[in-house]
This record gives sequence, C-alpha cells and structure tokens, in this order.
Amino acid sequence: MAPTTPAAVGGTHVASRTAAFFDLDNTIIRGASAFHLAVGLRRRGFFGTRDLVRFAFHQARYLAFGEDVQQIDQVRSRALSIVAGRSVAEIAAIGEEIWDEVLSLRIFPGTQALLTQHLEAGHEVWIITASPVEIGELIGRRLGVTGALGTVAEHVDGFYTGRLVGDLLHGRAKETAVAELARTQGLDLSRCYAYGDSTNDVPILSSVGHPVAINPDARLRRHARAVGWPVREFRGRRRTAARRSMYTASWAGLAWAVSLALRAARRALRG
Repeated sequence: MAPTTPAAVGGTHVASRTAAFFDLDNTIIRGASAFHLAVGLRRRGFFGTRDLVRFAFHQARYLAFGEDVQQIDQVRSRALSIVAGRSVAEIAAIGEEIWDEVLSLRIFPGTQALLTQHLEAGHEVWIITASPVEIGELIGRRLGVTGALGTVAEHVDGFYTGRLVGDLLHGRAKETAVAELARTQGLDLSRCYAYGDSTNDVPILSSVGHPVAINPDARLRRHARAVGWPVREFRGRRRTAARRSMYTASWAGLAWAVSLALRAARRALRG
C-alpha cells in the first residue's frame, strides 16, 4: 500500500544543503499539466462526454473566478473515480505519451534555464505540485531534476483504489511537505529557493530564504511587490492578450463540450 504522506519520488540525497523548489503548472509548464493528462485519457476512452462537459465547466469557472475549495474537491473526487481499478503502469505509459505529444512543447525556456543553473550549482532541484505525483515524477525525470513531491493516489498491488493518500498537495500542504523533506534531506531552508505562480504558493515561498514569483497571477504579483520578492515573467510581452485568449478558448471549449452532449442526447432520443 502507498505511504501515508505526500510522496518524494525519484529523490536522491545530494551533499549540498541547498535546494530549489519549483511549482509545476504555469511555472514550469504553460497551463495545467493535469488538464493535458485528462485530455489524453479522454482520447483513450477513460471517460465520456458528460465528464468532458463537467471538466470544461470547472475549467471555465476557474479561469473566470479563481479557485474554489468545493470545486477542487469535486474535480479531485471525479478524477480519482476515473482511474480507480486502472493499473499504475497503464497511466504511467499514457503519461509518457502525453509528454511526447504535448507537455515537452509547453516548457517555459526561462524556467528550464533556471532549473539548469541550480543543477550546475550543485543544488537539489524538486518539483512540487498539486497534480498527481506520477506527473511530477515523469516531468522531473525528463528534466533531470532530483525528484518530485505531488498528490498521491492510493494504489494496491499496482492498481489505483480511487482514494487519496493524505491531502491534496496544495497551499499550506506544500509548505508542510517541503519542511519534512528539508528535515529528512538535511536542507537549510534559509539557503533554499522556491518558485511559484499563484497566491496559493505564498506559504512555500515564505518558508525559504530566496522566494521568486514566476509568471505570477495578479494577487501574487501584488504580494511580491509588497514584500520585495523578485518577479520573473516568461510568458512574453503579450501575456495579457494571451490570457484573454485563454479565457475565450475555455468558454469556447465549454460551448463545444455542451454541444457534443446535446448532439449525443438527440441521437439517443432518436434511437
């Protein structure tokens, strides 16, 4: 059975007492890595049109209004039910395919350069994400980092049970996981670095000596300015237009998904 704390996957002890912790979505990867995994699972028949509509709705609402705890719980519960009974090896193989098809093309070059600088300086480099730890492990392995911390879906005898182990690795849970990693790895957090894009990353950013906001949302940008944290922007000069396009695309995606559902319902009625 899986452990009862967020997994530290692929980690190896390094002599250095300094580490750099990188959030994943919109920090390393443009967009949401779990969303791209969901698209890949949909193409492979893991769930149907009803779930497509539900996920599109949650994505559009998130982009328009920000995070909501109840919304996160609903999406998490449905995602866990989708993989219940599936083998870890099967999901891992799909993840590898999605890396090759999509994720490898969505790495921010500026963030990758920072990763490389830390590794060349002899620092440990960890990805820390609320996405499934398998995604963090895959991307970490492809980028050559030390390891990954992520949300753990329970699995028994190589098959997912549909339950979480511990909490979603989000907000203060990230801070707790990093503190435990620092204790076991002998890291000095006052010498460590952390990179994040969201106000939800404030706890982990506040726990290290060198916090940096990367591609920050509006609230994190304001907070970083107020406390004097460095801000790095890797989305380009047209980030505002790009963000508007992302909102438009999300609502268009929702409309498309709803139209699919309506067409499916009409076909069922005619049948």
